[in-house]
Amino acid sequence: MVGSGIFASKVAGLIRQRIFAHFLGVSLANDAFQGAFRIPNMLQNLFGEGVLSASFIPEYAGTLARGEVRDADELAGAVFGALVLVASVIVLAGVIAAPQLVGILAGGGSTVSTLMRPFAGFLPKSFVAWLAATGATPTEGALTTTLVRILFPGAGLLVFSAWCLGVLNTHRKFLVSYMAPLAWNGVIIAALLLYGPRRSPSGLVIAVAWASVIGSAGQFLVQLPSIRRVAPTIVPNFHFGLPSVRRVFKQFSSVFMSRGVVQISGFIDLALAYRLPIGAVSSLAYAQTLYMLPGSLFGMSVSAAELPAMSSALGTQEEIAAQLRVRLNAGMERIAFFIVPCVIAFLALGDIVTGALYQTGAFRRDNTIWVWEILVGSSVGLLASTLGRLDSSTYYALRDTRTPLKFALIRIALTTVLGVIFAFQLPGWLGLDAKLGAAGLTASAGIAGWVEFILLRRGLTRRIGRTGLSVKYVVRLWIAGLGAALLGSAARFVIPTSRPLLLALLALGMFAIAYGVIGAGLGIPEAKMLAAKLRRRSGV
Repeated sequence: MVGSGIFASKVAGLIRQRIFAHFLGVSLANDAFQGAFRIPNMLQNLFGEGVLSASFIPEYAGTLARGEVRDADELAGAVFGALVLVASVIVLAGVIAAPQLVGILAGGGSTVSTLMRPFAGFLPKSFVAWLAATGATPTEGALTTTLVRILFPGAGLLVFSAWCLGVLNTHRKFLVSYMAPLAWNGVIIAALLLYGPRRSPSGLVIAVAWASVIGSAGQFLVQLPSIRRVAPTIVPNFHFGLPSVRRVFKQFSSVFMSRGVVQISGFIDLALAYRLPIGAVSSLAYAQTLYMLPGSLFGMSVSAAELPAMSSALGTQEEIAAQLRVRLNAGMERIAFFIVPCVIAFLALGDIVTGALYQTGAFRRDNTIWVWEILVGSSVGLLASTLGRLDSSTYYALRDTRTPLKFALIRIALTTVLGVIFAFQLPGWLGLDAKLGAAGLTASAGIAGWVEFILLRRGLTRRIGRTGLSVKYVVRLWIAGLGAALLGSAARFVIPTSRPLLLALLALGMFAIAYGVIGAGLGIPEAKMLAAKLRRRSGV
């Protein structure tokens, strides 16, 4: 159910991005919108699904599992009340401080010089001078500021939407919450179609920003009827002294810090992207939509479905550890079965995928190649980040939020150092186009993601015993994926790249069928199960 909901919302997101690409392509206005969207989105990420899943769901699910329904409802109401207070303050502060936030993110010249002054004695003068000489243009900075002010209230509404998801997931009602983003995507798509042919690029992104706020309200409101059905006695309150509420706040603080450092890392990446050639910010956003699709569809769906079940495990410490090992191993196999071929497809067929989705209107073939190059960099850490999400959920089920935070700090420090080297130094060393620095930026994050994943794995082994994927299983996945990629690539010799959609249908269709057939032939359980389901449905 989680997978179905995420799939529907992600398909709507791809349609939204395709229309966005048609009207805005890789442009300054698009860079401004993508940069502006990331700033208020920090609010959603800090207080949204990931944090609530880690701090709220385990306590809420445990309370319900013990049959304490009234206490669970009071806990949920208190968490909602806290979110209302905090989100309202941050939204107001964000609207007021938008110019300063944009200056920190993308400012050049005097802005950077002022910000770097306290650190001038610790940083090379050439590095500070380079920062000051780059960044957003005044026009781009002004447009970004306007967009940030419009988008902040919508981010606050999405925090409330994440609370709904936490309640519904705990009650095993998955579909509505993961389908809810259809409302957000639908409003933005309507705005693009209505205003795209009639407005300038800057006017269009402003209209889309207002549509995003309206869509955020819709995403929250469509979940309320389901909340009333599964937990009709939940009432928002400010009873923050309850023991269960204090436990949630204690867990929340660690997860908040973890998400906070992740947001800092994202801001650093975005600030670096603003110092790459024009179009890097929007190209990174297009690539992000693609590489996050399998992670959300297969990684998030498994992790979201497993967290309430893991959190509800009862028994002795050994019995709980045994239950977690079974669920963790099964979840990792399901994730890897789908993520490995996605990595291979991005590497071998990424231009075909990108062209089919985005190559229209203002988005040209050279833009397709640039996004594919970024996608190749993103693929480096896709498997690690997706499996790492499930590992983090296991820690959260054990009521441990500090360990993932510690490893996240290591990953972020490594990402920052490698990001500067890979984005700005490595292309010059290798004699490559400066545009490829965007791919270096994502590759550096992938390498750091593998380091974090290895640390998470080692920690879990000490806590619950050895878990993980067997080498034999992983090798079979890669053999099946590489064989499928060879067959899918043959489509290039049949259909020209000037017909991207038809080329993608043939190439990806051949890739998927070949992966399933080869996988079943190699004895991969998930492939054999899918083949059996298809035979039953077709009556064979």
